[in-house]
Amino acid sequence: MNKVSTQIDNRGIAQVTLNNPEKHNAFDDQIIAQLTEAFSAVAANPGVRVMLLASEGKSFSAGADLDWMKRMAGYSYQENFKDAQALAEMLKTLHQIPQPTIARVQGAAFGGAVGLISCCDMAVGSSTASFALSEVKVGLVPATISPYVIAAIGERAARRYFMTAERFDAQIAQHIGLLSEVVNIEDLDNQLSQLIDVLLANGPEAVNAAKKLVSNVSGKAITKELIDHTCEVIAGIRVSEQGQDGLNAFLDKRKPNWLKD
Repeated sequence: MNKVSTQIDNRGIAQVTLNNPEKHNAFDDQIIAQLTEAFSAVAANPGVRVMLLASEGKSFSAGADLDWMKRMAGYSYQENFKDAQALAEMLKTLHQIPQPTIARVQGAAFGGAVGLISCCDMAVGSSTASFALSEVKVGLVPATISPYVIAAIGERAARRYFMTAERFDAQIAQHIGLLSEVVNIEDLDNQLSQLIDVLLANGPEAVNAAKKLVSNVSGKAITKELIDHTCEVIAGIRVSEQGQDGLNAFLDKRKPNWLKD
């Protein structure tokens, strides 16, 4: 049974939804494969402008499914390595989606679920959401999700929450950078709609290029090669069809073509 669904509306908003509420949207190897397939399809679809990652029920995701964990406990090193590679591929696929991605966090998000949120560009959560990087409580470590979580919350916060496994609330999640915004649960969808509207008002190619720019520039030394790369990016988009339309629309005080559709 497919526990992941994708819906795309006429504006190009793709919603990928975890639909396993009876298990608090915990995921196993099958759901990881389904998520990888869904994220790959979104990335390859030129009609998608924004992707929303959501889930059904009270919890965003409880992380690893207990039955899956029981199976992993009996795996050999090689079987565990292969299993971890599948999770790593799913996270990488989400992280590298060219379009902007937003996580909708309505409830508890534990373990690997924090990795899913960290892979998204933005995350809006309800004030009642809660979080934990709980792996060390069962003698494990949040290894596969670590590159994305550390990038999202910083090394200092990662040291604390990786080692303590303590539960923290939405306000702390926003403070450390895991959540972009925190709102009351009844305002969650309205806040997401507003954020999506802001993204749709911008040039689609420019938005995707801006996301790629962050990845290409972040953490790099400011060398001649990096400076040349940034010059190439701006020069290329200035002469592109969409860049020309956007600049001329601004100068002519009219709407660009992407707002006329």
